[in-house]
Amino acid sequence: MSTAAGRVDASAHDLTRNSFAWPFTTPLYVGSALNPINSSIIATGLVPIARELHVSAGATAVLVSSLYLASAVAQPTAGKLAEVLGPRRIFLSGIVLVLLGGLVGGLGRNLAMLTVARVLIGVGTSAAFPCAMVLIRRRAQEAGMDAPPGGVLGGIAIAGMATAAVGPPIGGLLVGAAGWRWAFFINIPVTAIALAMAVRWLPKDPALDRADSGFRKIADRIDLPGILGFAASMTALVVFLMGLPDVKWAALAVFLVSAVPTVVWELRKTAPFFDFRGLAANGALSRTYLRQALTLLGVYTVMYGMTQWMEAAHGLSTVTSGLLLLPMGAVSALLSRPLASRNLVRGPLLAAAITMVLGSGGIMLLTSHSPAIAIVLVSLIFGVTSAATTVGNQTVLYLAAPPDQIGTASGLFRTFGYLGTITSAVIGSIVFRDGASDHGLHTLGFVLVAAGVAVLLLTVLDRRLMARKTDRETGIPNRTDTPTPTKTPTNAANAATSPRKENHA
Repeated sequence: MSTAAGRVDASAHDLTRNSFAWPFTTPLYVGSALNPINSSIIATGLVPIARELHVSAGATAVLVSSLYLASAVAQPTAGKLAEVLGPRRIFLSGIVLVLLGGLVGGLGRNLAMLTVARVLIGVGTSAAFPCAMVLIRRRAQEAGMDAPPGGVLGGIAIAGMATAAVGPPIGGLLVGAAGWRWAFFINIPVTAIALAMAVRWLPKDPALDRADSGFRKIADRIDLPGILGFAASMTALVVFLMGLPDVKWAALAVFLVSAVPTVVWELRKTAPFFDFRGLAANGALSRTYLRQALTLLGVYTVMYGMTQWMEAAHGLSTVTSGLLLLPMGAVSALLSRPLASRNLVRGPLLAAAITMVLGSGGIMLLTSHSPAIAIVLVSLIFGVTSAATTVGNQTVLYLAAPPDQIGTASGLFRTFGYLGTITSAVIGSIVFRDGASDHGLHTLGFVLVAAGVAVLLLTVLDRRLMARKTDRETGIPNRTDTPTPTKTPTNAANAATSPRKENHA
């Protein structure tokens, strides 16, 4: 039995290695790393930007929020475009936008130009992850692979999450050595390399049918009204969240006015951009989105909230604070690939929830007199959280998303992650309103303990996720919790809301 299992594992490994050679995966990894690194690399440049442009430090916060907002809207949009127009085309278009954003930002002379640059970078970098997931899924189907290509998904996990933690240290070195403009200029050489690799190594998309390539046809296929409604709703929601604790009633009104008709439109649309019915029927996918949002709420609160506290209450420099949190990114990078290569789901998700609760409890014990090793320990624990949640949730995403909607589903996965990230910033601004004190940090820890408990409950109370009945050879459960709907013309993809197999090992 063990010999047969070994032959199956070796065969699967050879198939993955042959189908996903480094020329195919390298541009995907590089592209997927651009968004998280750009999200965090600007943090160390805000103060010098404010000083040189003669604006307040608070005004430069728009450079952070603009990228988050652009990314939250653009991720699922890029995924939908990849499904309709081809992932390679959208991937290359995104890289060109990032290159342009790096140039505009590096040469920018005022805050408006820098904001435009950050929006371009946000939209451009948003194309990589959903396009990568579409390309990976198609390559796996062509190779006849039922199980996810774990090693490849692990590489995407490292590029998509672990790299965010190294953004502040890299930004600190760049800004310190060459000035804040290099927080933008660094995108030019990186994207030039990524563009060359993608053009050379990524498989070309099929030619578009002339009958379906007109603007009206494409607009109908991608559900342009649905995308515009989603963009308006998400923009208003993000503006409302970022304004808290002050309530921006205008943003809330815009959200309601745009969201209600958008939902009505999407429910009536035969091929909707945001498939509300499909998501409601696919419990595995909807719970994955919630887990991702709540866990990233914790990870990013540690990344940014603890940095504020270390600088204000502990009296540490920006560089030292970044270095103390660097173990989080290192542990996340080291654990992501081995966990993903085994296609594990249940174990990593439990580990993510438990370590989030433990790490949050550790935050409640820290004071301004705590030794650096205590801060490093909390950082290490959240490194496990980061790796485990990204790997586990990403594997569920790959398996639970309908094959022909993997791009949009992957984009929404990132959007929910951004909502968690934005909420972490809101919570930080509320608890640190009177300064980043020990009391504020402990309040932050209490909130994160509650979020961690919610993630734990979402995991342990999921009967299908905790089921132990698996296929002998693959370790993948025979069925998921997603019912197979009756086939109607209401969106062919809805018929695929039940994934073939899912690994809960």
